[in-house]
Amino acid sequence: MDEVFPFEGKVFVSDLQGPVTANDNARELTASLVENGERLFQAVRRYERVLANISRKEGVKPGDSLRLILPFLRAFGATDSSLLRFSKDSMRIVPGADKTMRFVQELMSSFIFSTSYEHYVGAACDRIGFPFENTFCTRLSMDTLEIEEWEVETLRNLAKEIVRLPLLEVPEGATSVRDMSPDDRLVLRRLDEIFWTEMTDMASYQLVSQVNPVGGDEKATSVVEICKRLSVPLEDCMYVGDGETDNRVLQVVRRSGGLSVAFNGDLSALREAEVGVVSENSIVTSVLAELFHRGGRDGTLEALEDWSLEGLRESGAVHEYLLREFSRTFPGNVPMVRRLDKDSLPALFKASATMREKLRGPALL
Repeated sequence: MDEVFPFEGKVFVSDLQGPVTANDNARELTASLVENGERLFQAVRRYERVLANISRKEGVKPGDSLRLILPFLRAFGATDSSLLRFSKDSMRIVPGADKTMRFVQELMSSFIFSTSYEHYVGAACDRIGFPFENTFCTRLSMDTLEIEEWEVETLRNLAKEIVRLPLLEVPEGATSVRDMSPDDRLVLRRLDEIFWTEMTDMASYQLVSQVNPVGGDEKATSVVEICKRLSVPLEDCMYVGDGETDNRVLQVVRRSGGLSVAFNGDLSALREAEVGVVSENSIVTSVLAELFHRGGRDGTLEALEDWSLEGLRESGAVHEYLLREFSRTFPGNVPMVRRLDKDSLPALFKASATMREKLRGPALL
């Protein structure tokens, strides 16, 4: 974020992948560029999750698979222009999200936070008409790095080795590496050797050591800083997220009295959000944004007590034009929107998982 444009009133912040776009950009990019790239990315993502959540390696956080995969992308020819071109060509927008992101800019100071590479975020901003300067994302330059042929060959061979290794499995309830099977601990040890010993002397390793993906802590810190710069209390902030890198900022906003929304969220997001949305169209976010703009968190939660077209119309808090669009988008039943608690969480999680797969494809397990 190089500059923000003050807008009196409230602040709206959204994650990108999930609430606005339907891609898993880094995964799709790796699958496109790298031999057996889908399997490689799956292996690296599982490894990152073990490091972040089980072995708790210092300096590793959710989202860091985006830096661990970079030397391999470079070895298979990734450049800044190819990342941008692929992002533009493969871009999938959640239905209605372009209208939503234009609409929220008329109501509130609006921002996008994303773990994604800046090339993808820039391409998305071009598609939906959103100012790139109001985004916070993973900064990355591929073209400044030159690597020699021996390093290219070495990285390609390491990628082949990682693909051949069994995928790491973490038993449910595991809290330490000791809870993993002996075979998985051997795989983990080999991956540790590759990433933290064998690759550290390579020129491409600066992509691992210097690139900092925007994870949960960075998102939480940034939302606090934005509200401070705009002199807006956190209770006047609405955040929309869907995944593991959003749970911390959802928690911060919820505990501060703002509105935290999980849009087709995974379990980690649903556990920290106050409102859960299951929808194939982003117009629901537009409705919630107007409710929040007019009535804050309390007004929004009150409207959810009668979440129906009739209830929204009777509340008088949603513009008739938006209600007509909402009715045209959902001529039958309105999408599921609930206040989250221990009773509503199981049904929302099940419905969210189905909708996530419908919009974004199967998740990497």
